[in-house]
Amino acid sequence: MQSHVSARRSVSADKGIDWGDLIREDRVHGALYTDPAIFEIELERIWRRTWVYVGHESEVPKPFDYVMKSIGPEPVIMSRGRDGEIILLHNRCPHRGNHVCVSQKGTARSFTCPYHGWTFNADGGMRGMPFPAGYDKVDRSTLGLGRVARVASYKGFVFASLAAAGPSLDEHLGAAKDALDAVCANSPSGEVELTCGFLKHKVKANWKFVVENETDGYHPGFVHSSIFQVSGSRITELYGDASQSLARYLGNGHTEIDLRPEFRKRGEPLSWFGTTAARLPQYVSQMNEAYGEEKAREIMIDGVPHIMIYPNLFIAEIQVFSIQPLAVDETVQHVTALQFKGAPEINRRLRQQTMGSVGPAGFLLADDAVMYEGTQIGVGLSNPEWLFIGRGRHRERLDEQGFLVGNATDETTTRGIWRHYRSLVEAA
Repeated sequence: MQSHVSARRSVSADKGIDWGDLIREDRVHGALYTDPAIFEIELERIWRRTWVYVGHESEVPKPFDYVMKSIGPEPVIMSRGRDGEIILLHNRCPHRGNHVCVSQKGTARSFTCPYHGWTFNADGGMRGMPFPAGYDKVDRSTLGLGRVARVASYKGFVFASLAAAGPSLDEHLGAAKDALDAVCANSPSGEVELTCGFLKHKVKANWKFVVENETDGYHPGFVHSSIFQVSGSRITELYGDASQSLARYLGNGHTEIDLRPEFRKRGEPLSWFGTTAARLPQYVSQMNEAYGEEKAREIMIDGVPHIMIYPNLFIAEIQVFSIQPLAVDETVQHVTALQFKGAPEINRRLRQQTMGSVGPAGFLLADDAVMYEGTQIGVGLSNPEWLFIGRGRHRERLDEQGFLVGNATDETTTRGIWRHYRSLVEAA
């Protein structure tokens, strides 16, 4: 089996990196996906500096509930404090560095390191250690668990930054907030929940291949054609050359495939979900009661957005993904079914369709994984060294809101991601 790591010259081994030599408007260099030194720079300047999606408030509904999450490769504990505050703690004992929490989720008023028994309160403060006489005159207030520097939520989606200073979450999300509003609007309560647990898919591929693929409207008709044919899905209509759907760059690395033009052309509520209003009467009734029939009909025609919030939150209509880089050539996708609070009828189908599409027997992620790993091997080869990302560049235009858009199959989104990436890695 071929190595996933490039055997060619390490670009970053050169003294200093001219990112303009690696990232051009219509192509990117393969070393960006294979060079371990570049991956380390990404960890420092992207994953440890910008806002990263961590989890959803519904995953820790009660005081002292906790769940294990991550910021890049680094594990963190997301918990809810006594007063309801969302707390993010580094899962690292200040004594010898061991993990203090080894369970994926639970309820706990304290965490105890298994190595020497140091115990910490749920808010990370030092509670006590065995044989305390050995720590006489030691200031215990300095020996708590590390707290993540900044934590903020929007519509229940929890984000964090390991940097103490920088743009606010509002500034980071920018136009992506409208998409999160649209996600929640599809719930009759106006709230969503992530309560189904997560599936984890690990691929031997760089994390950026996964990010780019999430709003790549060029591949579904080819990579997923077999499952679409078997299931009788109309998804191929959305990503064909004649589709009126749009690839949109929202700024700050955020991208979306806007499928609403096609859904509005159909004018059928719940077509986005591959069903009809007649099959979900309870949900439709709840939506009508919550928003009024006219507004509810508009929401149910438009459906849930298909958006990639940089660098790691992907909402794919019925599912929520969190992307976690582990190494330059290893990435995990954590995926769960989207759930609308107080809407059991549609939630059951959301769970079923999630299991059918991305569960252990599903084909969608398996199809994508083959492509990720194939491209990872490919960029490790020597000729050609570049990837061409110029599709649709000649027909890009600004929409009525001033966002750059292209046809659904164009690489407008990929180019936007790379422009933002360059701005981040070039920042000192």
